[in-house]
Amino acid sequence: MTDIIHPDVFHGLPVLTLPSKDEPGAGTLPEPDSVAWRLECAWSEETFAEHWQRFLTEVDPARVRALLIGPWWKDEYTPLEPVIATMVADAHRFPALRALFLADAESEECELSWLQMCDVTPVLEAFPLLEELAVRGCGETAPESEGLRLRPVRHESLRTLRFESGGLPGHITRAVGACELPALEHLELWFGSEWYGGDTTVTDLAPVLSGAGLPGLRHLGLQNSEIQDEIAVAIASAPVVARLDSLSLSMGTLSDTGAEALLGGQPLTHLSSLDLHHHFLTDPFVARIETLCTREGVRVDLEEGDKWDDEDDESRYVAVSE
Repeated sequence: MTDIIHPDVFHGLPVLTLPSKDEPGAGTLPEPDSVAWRLECAWSEETFAEHWQRFLTEVDPARVRALLIGPWWKDEYTPLEPVIATMVADAHRFPALRALFLADAESEECELSWLQMCDVTPVLEAFPLLEELAVRGCGETAPESEGLRLRPVRHESLRTLRFESGGLPGHITRAVGACELPALEHLELWFGSEWYGGDTTVTDLAPVLSGAGLPGLRHLGLQNSEIQDEIAVAIASAPVVARLDSLSLSMGTLSDTGAEALLGGQPLTHLSSLDLHHHFLTDPFVARIETLCTREGVRVDLEEGDKWDDEDDESRYVAVSE
């Protein structure tokens, strides 16, 4: 699972995994607001409910600023829904919480497509002061009433929203576009493979590309897509682009077709950075983009380029799927 790792820093804070109760030094913990707390119980004797209660006892929840939920299951994979229900029930105990990462799991712990996700809307409703929400998980082939879900909401404080997926369902993309997020500055969507439920279309992206409901947006990442060329064509004339500071179309199947649309569309020279890493561009197009960006002072990432058979689109692949 390329690019799927545990973050060392989250919401500007170093990440610390809560030690198991028998681990040496478990009783000596840093100040609650000095780290981002990562909870996991897959390798301990505790259930998540027990681990959560110990966390509330050993760490003052009123001072916790950032929280990451790692593997919450024991022995067999279990749905995330009871974990969210537990957090929502105790939301009043976390007045300082500003950042939440759901399903911070690496492939050695659980493949992305095996994570049993659920409706993540309750955390937005329960934490009105949340500024950052990251969600990791696929849609697979679950119907809209199951698996990863989001209902359109209005949230006044959210500044960063990120879905890391090997298969992001179109209904999630449509829900994001239907949300009212006046403070949102950073939006990142990994679309993944249709094989794992990634059926988002450019039509689903229309509200995001219009920018009408995202007045504060400064970074847009439409990444890890099998339709990266179609997205690039849409970006070439999308109203939201004019207000962006940075743009990422990385990790997907971008080819010369998409690059031609970007070069021939609206100017991108106002951007401070353009991320196209993991692409399928030929050398002439790489050179054209590098020349333009260098001349205009735009930082560009064109690393991880790969060759492909132009007679076989299936030879192109996204960076993250399973």
